[in-house]
Amino acid sequence: MPDATPWDVQTDVLVVGSGAAALTAAVVAAAGGAQTLVVEKSELFGGTSATSGGVIWIPATQQALAAGHADSPEEAFQYIRALSDANIPDARIWAFVRQGREMVAWLEAHTVVKMRAHPYADYHPEMPGGKPGWRSLEALPLHSSDLGEDFARLRPPHPAVQFLGRVSWTLEETGALLFRIPGWWQVAVRVFGNYLLDFPQRLHSRRDRRLTLGNALLGRLKLSANRYGAQLWLNAPLLELVRTDGRVTGAVIQRDGRRVRVGARRGVVLAAGGFERNAEMRREYLPRSHEPRWSGSQPNNTGDAIRAGMQIGAATLNMDSAWWGTAMSLPGEERSRLMAFERALPGAIIVNANGERYMNEAASYHIAGQQMIARDSDAAHTIPSWMVFDARYRAAYPVGPVIPDFPDWVQPAAVQAVLTRADTLEELAAKTQLPAEKLKATIARFNAHAKLGTDPDFHRGESAYDRYYGDPKVGPNPTLRALETAPFYAIRVYPGDIGTNGGLATNEHAQVLDGSGAPIPGLYAAGNMAATVMGHSYPAAGATLGPGMTFGYIAGRHAAAQSPAG
Repeated sequence: MPDATPWDVQTDVLVVGSGAAALTAAVVAAAGGAQTLVVEKSELFGGTSATSGGVIWIPATQQALAAGHADSPEEAFQYIRALSDANIPDARIWAFVRQGREMVAWLEAHTVVKMRAHPYADYHPEMPGGKPGWRSLEALPLHSSDLGEDFARLRPPHPAVQFLGRVSWTLEETGALLFRIPGWWQVAVRVFGNYLLDFPQRLHSRRDRRLTLGNALLGRLKLSANRYGAQLWLNAPLLELVRTDGRVTGAVIQRDGRRVRVGARRGVVLAAGGFERNAEMRREYLPRSHEPRWSGSQPNNTGDAIRAGMQIGAATLNMDSAWWGTAMSLPGEERSRLMAFERALPGAIIVNANGERYMNEAASYHIAGQQMIARDSDAAHTIPSWMVFDARYRAAYPVGPVIPDFPDWVQPAAVQAVLTRADTLEELAAKTQLPAEKLKATIARFNAHAKLGTDPDFHRGESAYDRYYGDPKVGPNPTLRALETAPFYAIRVYPGDIGTNGGLATNEHAQVLDGSGAPIPGLYAAGNMAATVMGHSYPAAGATLGPGMTFGYIAGRHAAAQSPAG
């Protein structure tokens, strides 16, 4: 039945959410001449995208090709098709690999979003169509002064993507500082000097005004949205969608304590993140990883828009899927810290409750997280697992917020609470309740092979991706070194995530589908609230934001081209 209740506000395109997928949709729609309104549930814009590393995976971009790195949409399709699920149609994969690079080129030409390619290896580069690098991009740094008042409304980075939870750095700077390669001192002086000498900011705020990674990307997208006149409402959660004669014609939004009916003449784009912070939905769809605190996502992703779509008949797909990862959880922190690289560095292993290795620790964090869940059993619990490392590792590399070169007693109380230290392996086993003989045997076997640069049990370091996070100063295998130097350390590791990626079913135009597979007119979805084109796989760094922004681009363009409803 038609809904005859008048609208309180009308716009052409309504975008729900304010992360990378949402703002890409908004920028494209507004640039196409559509009056565009973005509504954000919380008091800050940017979503989990703003808190993230901000890496965008787009194959065959002009940035990579111009630098001499051969690639093609056909190779990318071959790679994704082999990794993704059978229930993901070819048409959606082709839409991503063809229009992803179109999206990047369009942003470069028409907005202030500027990117550079990075030599980040695909997570499975040995597979047909995989590449050893240059498909991942990052936004160029930005200064907060460019954002003006919007800086105070931009969601800050996750502490895990900054040094000491304060100092921003780029991907290139991260590598120089992590491995202390030649010239790292100059990088350190520039990065930390920029932060420490930023007066008067240092007198009243710890926040770095040099924006990098996810903050740079979302800052640039917001500036671009401003350029084209897209409007943003904060503290404006979605309550329900309005469907009239089968078409989604708007939504009910809560604003200033009242229900506001917003009409959308051309379409509604849902891009409000996944459901990873919803305990009830996790118990239903992710029972093996049911704890919301294990997620590294920001706390507002509770699946509101997914449920709103389901209430009007939208189909869902792969609701048991997430962007998994090994994670550590600190007391007092509401979300986990993804362990993206620590596992691959030489001098550390991960063991189960029996003190045994059970995976290639240098595999992608998604694969490592999946292994934690898949291998958990009453006979050998892997939830939680223990990451075990020695004093040489402790002195050389960071482990989440555990800072190398800083004595244990200087570490923050929350870090000391999760860092177990012992003078011997027997003592470490007692403190962690791991079986001492099993743990010692596991380490002895690992050490013997590590000295030869091999891992016959799990093939660590054989893949180009494994070696990406290895230490180039260590040989013959940059991911392997014996654990021999006391004291020894251990940290609990959990199967965390950076967001769910199962959600509303969509087609190659980002249109939401109903139970029969037909598009619901006027309704689009992109980002983590739409079932990802990657299925249950995670092909490369940026495989979250890349498809999210691509299908946001597709949704914004498709919606803006529609004839106004009513």
